[in-house]
Amino acid sequence: MHIEPGVVTGAKIVLSYATAAASFGLAAKMAVDTLRRDGAGALAVRSTATTALVFSFFQLLPHHAVGVSEVHLILGSTLFLIFGSGPAAIGLVLGLLIQGLFFAPFDLPQYGMNVTTLLVPLYAMSLLAARIIPARTAYKDVGYGQALALSTAYQGGIVAWVAFWALYGQGFGLANLTAVASFGGAYMTVVLVEPLIDLAVLAAAKTLHRLRDTALVQPRLFEAAA
Repeated sequence: MHIEPGVVTGAKIVLSYATAAASFGLAAKMAVDTLRRDGAGALAVRSTATTALVFSFFQLLPHHAVGVSEVHLILGSTLFLIFGSGPAAIGLVLGLLIQGLFFAPFDLPQYGMNVTTLLVPLYAMSLLAARIIPARTAYKDVGYGQALALSTAYQGGIVAWVAFWALYGQGFGLANLTAVASFGGAYMTVVLVEPLIDLAVLAAAKTLHRLRDTALVQPRLFEAAA
């Protein structure tokens, strides 16, 4: 989902500053919700874990440039289910920033676009989860259909935002439309993989009862909603 340099340039890039500011507002809301529910210590521990994981996803896992952006395995739904929306949001913000500062400075001008592309779908996915996962269901018991819906919502949101930035920056020419379509087709294959990873991680969580009631994972992983 890293927008390629040169896709949005000049005065047009100012829009990304505004969308990033709005996205930081959503991240702050999700973080405050976690802070109120679980406390500052839990938020700090989980955010540290998600930041390390997000950095690893971006920097260490295979990724390929396709069309107007790069295809990454971000595992946004996995982060959400295990750690919660607030820590996931902070991890995405900081993991992306650390990668840009130390390993990919050429991506920093696109940071506003990239962070928007990550955070807005995360917030939308959190709203969807509240609708499709019954309150009596702990996240460790989520089924494939629910995991697929969350992954589809998150990855679909990323594709939609990348398409928006590409069309906003480069217009509706055939070459640009082809590049957007090739990225979208490649990225949506992640939807087939991510739910399986979600279920594998959740299955592992069922055997790790010692994590229950610790600050590392969100309570909803093991317990029904209050």
